[in-house]
Amino acid sequence: MNIIFGPVNSRRFGKSLGIDLSPSKKQCNFDCLYCELDPAKTVDSYEDVISIEEIIEALTIALKKYQDIDALTVTANGEPTLYPYLLELMDEIDKIKGSIKTLILSNGANIHENKIQQALLKFDTVKLSLDCASKRCLKRLDRSHDGIDVEMIKEGMLSFKTQFQNPLIVEILIVKGINDSDAEIEALNAYLLILKPTRIDIGTIDRPPAYKVEALSYEELREISLKFDSSLSIYIASRKKVEKKPSSYSREDILETIRKRPLTQEDIDVLFDSKSKDKLKVLVNEKEIQIASSSEYDFFIRYHEENTKKA
Repeated sequence: MNIIFGPVNSRRFGKSLGIDLSPSKKQCNFDCLYCELDPAKTVDSYEDVISIEEIIEALTIALKKYQDIDALTVTANGEPTLYPYLLELMDEIDKIKGSIKTLILSNGANIHENKIQQALLKFDTVKLSLDCASKRCLKRLDRSHDGIDVEMIKEGMLSFKTQFQNPLIVEILIVKGINDSDAEIEALNAYLLILKPTRIDIGTIDRPPAYKVEALSYEELREISLKFDSSLSIYIASRKKVEKKPSSYSREDILETIRKRPLTQEDIDVLFDSKSKDKLKVLVNEKEIQIASSSEYDFFIRYHEENTKKA
């Protein structure tokens, strides 16, 4: 039973250790179509609970072995916030982690509960999934446990956001023919404009899924990203299945493209040919475009007028 896994090297979080709160089996209140774990009956609480002492003992051993860890990622074979002692566990982790940052990956299904919010407030970064903004989509794609309501999830996220001062990241996994419709993207966009998370990661299936569902290409994800309001900080998390060769962009094309949707360096590498990259460098030097950081990612954005006035 491996409670601690890794370390994994990440450009965003450095050297990270994972903490699996459900190492024995899948225990989740979702049974998502795209999940890499085998299908399993949804639950609203853990049947198999490991003790805080077991987790801390395993983590202490790992931290002695790996003394250059930058981040601890709390996750599970399922949903980590179903772990009944998450709040108390974070208090114990805080006692031994030193300067190491903490991150949790959660589906957000029970974030409306006060105890869950209190536990999440102890993390340096919180990443929540929100694949759907409608009840029908949530049931169809995430196959949520009975009693889970998408409106309660959205209200819970809004309530949590008012208290949380650290990076709040929302992850949307797009599945072809299920949550990629204009209506669903429009509903997500309207809600995210209210929530205003630090960053939004959109991705698609990149590992063998539990059910027969289809991934999108990078180009399709890029088109979907353009349907969100340009004020939202969106990172395209998947660059698999890139079908088109890099294109040639004029100076005006670059400015208009970045106006519609800020780009990361990874986007630039996919979209721009070498001459276009050179033009981008010129625009940065001329202060037409600037680089802005958003929760471990750098985005190329249009240079704001107020910055020009200050210069």
